[in-house]
Amino acid sequence: MPLALLALAIGAFGIGTTEFVIMGLLPQVAGEFGVSIPTAGLLVTGYALGVVIGAPLMTVLGTKVSRKRMLMVLMGLFIVGNLVSAVAPVFAVMLIGRVIASLAHGAFFGIGSVVAAELVAPQKKAGAIAMMFTGLTVANVVGVPLGTLIGQQIGWRVTFGIVAVLGLIGLAGIAKLVPEVPRPEGVHLRHELAAFKNAQVLLAMAMTVLGFGGVFAAITYIAPMMTHVAGFADGSVTWLLVLFGLGMVGGNLIGGKFADRALMPMLYVSLGALAVVLALFTLTAHNKIAAAVTIALIGALGFATVPPLQKRVLDQAHGAPTLASAVNIGAFNLGNALSAWLGGMVIAAGFGYTAPNWVGAILAAAALLLAVLSAALERRDAKTGSLTASDALAAQPEPAGR
Repeated sequence: MPLALLALAIGAFGIGTTEFVIMGLLPQVAGEFGVSIPTAGLLVTGYALGVVIGAPLMTVLGTKVSRKRMLMVLMGLFIVGNLVSAVAPVFAVMLIGRVIASLAHGAFFGIGSVVAAELVAPQKKAGAIAMMFTGLTVANVVGVPLGTLIGQQIGWRVTFGIVAVLGLIGLAGIAKLVPEVPRPEGVHLRHELAAFKNAQVLLAMAMTVLGFGGVFAAITYIAPMMTHVAGFADGSVTWLLVLFGLGMVGGNLIGGKFADRALMPMLYVSLGALAVVLALFTLTAHNKIAAAVTIALIGALGFATVPPLQKRVLDQAHGAPTLASAVNIGAFNLGNALSAWLGGMVIAAGFGYTAPNWVGAILAAAALLLAVLSAALERRDAKTGSLTASDALAAQPEPAGR
């Protein structure tokens, strides 16, 4: 794998850290600014919405710029956003900083996926995408717990300052290691938008929303589920999330490896197993050991879908994949927001803290059905195209003299 992928992974590590570390620092932030925890939670919601909006917006704005230069601009935006958060004098300014940083998220992973895929041979594209996303998964194992500890012991402003430094390292790596990949000739915004007329692209994005949404339906409420149902102490939630992160790392690498060999079968297995494990979590959540194992499996199976889904979008978007790739990253965050809302609804309805697991299982099962439908439509189109080509060949006149 090229060294340029390391630079992309470092950027992904910083982005993953800043996205999730705020969840462990909400009490400290709320206390300093004198706001409630639900109000401080807007820092999470605002970031997620910024990703959804920023992914297509920043990609469109970057259509006239080389992909390397756009990646550098996005890392610069990420650095500025985290610095604003680190020095924010009031809560509103910190929220603005979070939104600024989030605008870089979707476009960075979307454009980065295209660049990563172009750096390697065709049979290694999913593996290259997975290598970049390894930075995001490792952030959940190392960056988030360490950032949370620093924020709690020294101060949350220090955490965001360190994340800004990570952004500087990522920016320097991209400038030094990522080659200037020329944009395809004749590809304009209308070509990028045309990809959304492809039913296969839309189906892949719907699978993204539902499949990864299934993961966050459960993980969003992991703290109350583990403390009230499994009986863990409050302090145990941190290492349980580390287990989840370790599962993400393993699942990401496995998903990337096997997606290059058999993409759709990889999706069938990962989505089907994810639906089963999420359903079982309603039972295993009552036992500490079983719950810990299940959390790691959810991380592994959930992130095993990421490289194949991202590659599916790149493949189906053909010669203009950049915008579709970025929007698909936004789809992950849309799934997170949707599933968190649905999980909260079933808890509020009195079904208990394990009820979101059923929501997640249903969402993952729906994603599996869409995968089956997508493959069926692809086979039908391939058969129709083959028959059309055969008919055209048969209609050709016989050569003279035969």
